[in-house]
Amino acid sequence: MAVDVMKKAGVDISQHKPANVEQYLNEEWDYVITVCDHANEVCPGFPGKVRHRLHMGFEDPSETKGNYTEIINEFYRIRNDIKDEFYKFYEKELQRKIR
Repeated sequence: MAVDVMKKAGVDISQHKPANVEQYLNEEWDYVITVCDHANEVCPGFPGKVRHRLHMGFEDPSETKGNYTEIINEFYRIRNDIKDEFYKFYEKELQRKIR
């Protein structure tokens, strides 16, 4: 379901696979941003070199109960919320740094 929702937004995630965080520990990062409320509660912090650690909490749409229409609408809502919040973050924090 998530693949279709993202595809309608012009983003192909069909070939994306989870990656072990350990492969990124030797790299330096400006930002590490978690987006899932569950990840912020139970997952360990990223121990690599990071200038800024942020959390933008969003509900997991795969946990939604209801009929197909209710569930797919929740996927769209969360997708759009993430897009909106990251755009606000870009405008507030990043856009001024790249000018």
